[in-house]
This record gives sequence, structure tokens and C-alpha cells, in this order.
Amino acid sequence: MVFISVKDRDKEAACALAERLSGMGFSLMATGGTARHFTAQGLTVQHINKVLEGRPHCEDAIVNGDVQMVINTTEGAQAIADSYSIRRSALTNNVPHYTTMAGAAAAVDAIAALVAGSLEVTPLQTYLSGSF
Repeated sequence: MVFISVKDRDKEAACALAERLSGMGFSLMATGGTARHFTAQGLTVQHINKVLEGRPHCEDAIVNGDVQMVINTTEGAQAIADSYSIRRSALTNNVPHYTTMAGAAAAVDAIAALVAGSLEVTPLQTYLSGSF
């Protein structure tokens, strides 16, 4: 399951990533505003509380092992403070955590490449020598 909670201006980009993740078989979990946006776009998403909204909340889901990836962008002092416990829980439970849409998009691209079996490793020297 992928937990997604993003600031308003990231909702469209997050929705596109959520569609891709859903298409690869991931279930989606999101907090209020993000869940409403995803549902309005036709995505199936499980709603979960923010930490301050009471239990069960997103940090519980991370600690319980229900979440395999976190996408969480924030804006404003309260949201940044709230995201601290999410970041800490993700780190201590070895759950990949992305705080920018660019980082999340790169991760989704990598997952898609792994699923497609098209991920190849190339030595850095290949790029430096110009022989790629």
C-alpha cells in the first residue's frame, strides 16, 4: 500500500502518480483532502486520519507494516510539524519516503522499470567516456 498526503498544489501530480501505482497493483491510502481528490478522479483509495485527527492514523499504518511507500509533501508550519512523525516512522520502519513530487515521480518511474523488467545498470564511466 502507498500512503499519499500532499499539499493542494501537488494534488494533480500526485493523482497521476497514484494512477500509475494503482495500475501496477498498489493499493492507495490517503488523508482527507488527498483522498477526496483521488476519489473525484475515479481512483479507489482508503481514507486514513492525519496524526492530529486521532487513531487509527497514518503513522499507525506505517508502524503496523501496512504501508510500503510514503509520498508526503507539506506546506505551512503545522503541516511540516505533523509530517515529522510520519518521516520518523517511515525511517525507523524502512519505508521509502518522498517529500517532493520530483522524487516521488523518479521512484514511480523506477518501480515501473522494475515491473517491466527494463531496468539496466550502466557503469558511470560509460557516461563519462561518451560511449553510451
